[in-house]
Amino acid sequence: MTQTMKEPVHVVAICGSLRLNSYTALMLKIALRGAAEVGAETKLIQLKEYQLAFCDGNKDERHYPPDVARLRQEIQQAQGIILGTPEYHGSYSGVLKNALDLMGFKEFEGKMLGLVGVSGGGMGALNALNGLRTVGRALHAWVIPEQVGLSTAWKQFDQTGQIQDKELEGRLLDLGRQVARFAYLHTSKQSLEFLKLWESAPPNPGGD
Repeated sequence: MTQTMKEPVHVVAICGSLRLNSYTALMLKIALRGAAEVGAETKLIQLKEYQLAFCDGNKDERHYPPDVARLRQEIQQAQGIILGTPEYHGSYSGVLKNALDLMGFKEFEGKMLGLVGVSGGGMGALNALNGLRTVGRALHAWVIPEQVGLSTAWKQFDQTGQIQDKELEGRLLDLGRQVARFAYLHTSKQSLEFLKLWESAPPNPGGD
């Protein structure tokens, strides 16, 4: 029996693929289903539905389209984030890179972060996942140890978009559950109270 959370957290997944019938989106939907199973509120963010400017490093952002603020707000409201990307030329997608460059600590710091990668070849998007793990650390996110990389993606789904490998499906569900559960533990009232008590505990009379 799957244990659910008493107070739901919000988990979003960002799809770094613009491809029609994206395998990345299909995988993220499964991961979000796992998060929902334990009580999280979920949302899939398809970057192809957002009009985003290229990040130019300019502090004057008045020329940015409204979707930049929309994306930032949606990520800020989440306690858990799942990043999904196809692997292009040994790295994650340019559209995801630009979206990440348009955000920062306000969106990611202290959040639980899960990673999903898709490859058309046999390497399973390992380089893309390693790159995103580095980005997560740079943004002070808590990147969970579990990650899911899919190789030969074109073999893994049937014509209706259903995944054929049940073991892989289980790993995606587990990733979503972990992001949601760790986000809940990190933000729950009980955990915060414990941390406050721990920090205010009197010094050990026996010394260090």
